[in-house]
Formats: sequence, C-alpha cells, structure tokens
Amino acid sequence: MKNFDWTQFSRKIAVQTEPQTLYNAWAIPSEIEKWFLSDAQYYDASRNQKSKATAIEAGDTYEWQWHLWNVTEKGTITKANGSDHIQFTFAGNCHVDVSIAPYDKGSIVTLSQTNIPTDEKSKQNIRLGCDRGWSFYLVNLKSVYEGGLDLRNKDADLQPMLNN
Repeated sequence: MKNFDWTQFSRKIAVQTEPQTLYNAWAIPSEIEKWFLSDAQYYDASRNQKSKATAIEAGDTYEWQWHLWNVTEKGTITKANGSDHIQFTFAGNCHVDVSIAPYDKGSIVTLSQTNIPTDEKSKQNIRLGCDRGWSFYLVNLKSVYEGGLDLRNKDADLQPMLNN
C-alpha cells in the first residue's frame, strides 16, 4: 500500500432526487437527522441555537450525535451556498466537501474528505473509518430519499453492525 493516499478520499452516489432536495438533506437539521444523525444541533456565530427547520450558513457551528454512539462530533460549517455545495470541518481538522450536481435521472452527490493526518491512529480511525462510515451513510441517503427506508441500526442489542 505504498501508493495509498492516506490524506484524502472521495465517494460518489447517484440519487434519483432533485439537487435542492439533497442540498436540504445536508443543510437542514431535521432533514440530516432522517438519514445520518440522531441529533443535529447548529449554532450561529453568536452561539444562538438554530431551529431544526433553519438551513445552515457558513460560520455556523455544529454538534452531531449518532444512534448507538456515545460521541459528539463538533465542527464548523465553512461553506454553504444554498444550492449545491457544503463544506465543514470534521474529525478534528479534516475538511468534508459535499457537492451536488444534476444529471438526467436526478443528482450526483460527491463527498470528499481531506486534510487527514497520517499518524497510525488517524489512518485507522479517520481515513479508513470515515471512508467506511460515509460510504454507508451515502447509501442510506439514497435509500431514504428514493424509497423512504432508513437502513440505520437503532437497536442497542445489535451492535456492532454494518449499519451503525
């Protein structure tokens, strides 16, 4: 694996849904909770909590929690253009870019995570772990927005599983 890039990765998925619907799936707390998180809290620059129905903006901060994981991820929204691009910090100082492009049957969602440290713990937990996690959650995004089926495991008696 000497030519393996430990510092970044990208994943793409086609979703038969309009680009704005998918942008909102990332940008509105109540929507991102449908397919990705158990709880999404956003705060404006003055640290006022935003409504679950209010779209994020650049400069907002977030606190995210997942089903069956006792971890709170904190970061900053660095870009949010209202239509097709969101960028945020994640897993420390990593950057995640989400771009949404139309195609004839819906949209292509591209997620890239960059600035991944190259120490052994980051290689395992961030590069490999986040790649695996984002891959599942992008499939779940497709499932929820194309057919309404949430694939996440929410049963504490069934862990660890592929879908949590």
